[in-house]
Amino acid sequence: MGPLAGVRIVEFAGIGPGPFCGMMLSDMGAEVIRVDRPGTPSDAPKDALSRGRKSLALNLKHPGAVDVALRLLASADGLIEGFRPGVMERLGLGPEVCLGRNPRLVYGRMTGWGQDGPLAGAAGHDTNYIALAGVLHTIGPKGRPPVMPLNLIGDFGGGGLLLAFGMACALFEARASGRGQVVDAAMVDGAATLASVIFARHSQGAYVDERESNILDGGSHFARAYETKDGRHISIVSLEPQFYDLLLEKLGLDKDRFAEQMSRERWPEYTEELEAIFKSKSRDEWCEILEGTDVCFAPVLSLAEAPRHPHNLARRTFVEHDGFLQAAPSPRFSRTAAGIQSASRAAGADTEEVLDGLGYGGEEMAALSDAGAIAFAD
Repeated sequence: MGPLAGVRIVEFAGIGPGPFCGMMLSDMGAEVIRVDRPGTPSDAPKDALSRGRKSLALNLKHPGAVDVALRLLASADGLIEGFRPGVMERLGLGPEVCLGRNPRLVYGRMTGWGQDGPLAGAAGHDTNYIALAGVLHTIGPKGRPPVMPLNLIGDFGGGGLLLAFGMACALFEARASGRGQVVDAAMVDGAATLASVIFARHSQGAYVDERESNILDGGSHFARAYETKDGRHISIVSLEPQFYDLLLEKLGLDKDRFAEQMSRERWPEYTEELEAIFKSKSRDEWCEILEGTDVCFAPVLSLAEAPRHPHNLARRTFVEHDGFLQAAPSPRFSRTAAGIQSASRAAGADTEEVLDGLGYGGEEMAALSDAGAIAFAD
């Protein structure tokens, strides 16, 4: 199942972007074995980020557990870890050791600041990384503090997704060269990559370095969200001239008076008029008028509403798995379909199965368990 079927990834459990990367690789068919700390509280099967993995519980402070990890990595194609720089090295599981055991291993590292640089050893979170990348500055209303865009840009988009892309690239290269390598994925780098167009336009003098002053940051009247009569919201991005003309036609506006689409000086005036128009009808009434047209329109749906929209239902954008609604794997493949392999597993749920596959006998497992090197789920 999936284009990565036959690929084995060892994931050293962390939070946020590392697990998201593991989820993406698992959804694409990879066998992902997560190395958990013994006694880690479990939210299985509700934790979507941990879906599709086997769980091996290892106390990596014990030499016997490190030996188990190295034996597992000898049969792996890739490794992902999200600790601060130097932690894996101190555990005896750094790139030099692991690639010495398995020269084909792709060693994926997920951090906020990267493996080097003045801030590499400092703590941080998603917002800090996208702030340093210049991205947070661009989001939110003019004259107010920037708006935190959840943790989608740093943790998941610029972090976990970029690491998954980097892993796929390095795995592809390793198939040809027979050699692994280290993938250094940093959220500050990934956030900057996501903003490539904005930085390019700014350097060309085509992007105003102030919030709500550009076409797609809420500054223009034709690309923004508007409140409706019932207190809900709709979104329009009528950017291209033909789509803009259609918007004016649907709203009954004078095309000559609204002809200066790209005039920043006219945007506040135009926006004020559109605000009044959109507040004259409910969100559902605007859906009847605009949805499915080339105006480039969509209602702003809540988390509860989105899975029930006819388009999302038709594409199965959301699926129920083990009794919980979650986003379906994406992207779609015509031949090697991706899919959720299993619900998330409690820490150590698969310790016995994984060790058995590595050739450990019952007495060896018992000795490792008694020594506190491994653990089994209750």
